[in-house]
Amino acid sequence: MRKQLLNMRALISANKKEILGNKKEIARIEKQIDDKHVRKLQALRKRDNNSLAID
Repeated sequence: MRKQLLNMRALISANKKEILGNKKEIARIEKQIDDKHVRKLQALRKRDNNSLAID
């Protein structure tokens, strides 16, 4: 079990280094995060605007 855990940690570490070394991949991930936050903010604003119209 311990050996399996260490192997998984090594794989995760290697993948993390590979991803962080790839500038295009970082930019893509950051864009996905930004887009997700923008959609959430738009949904919240729309909900707030709708509740104001009802009041």
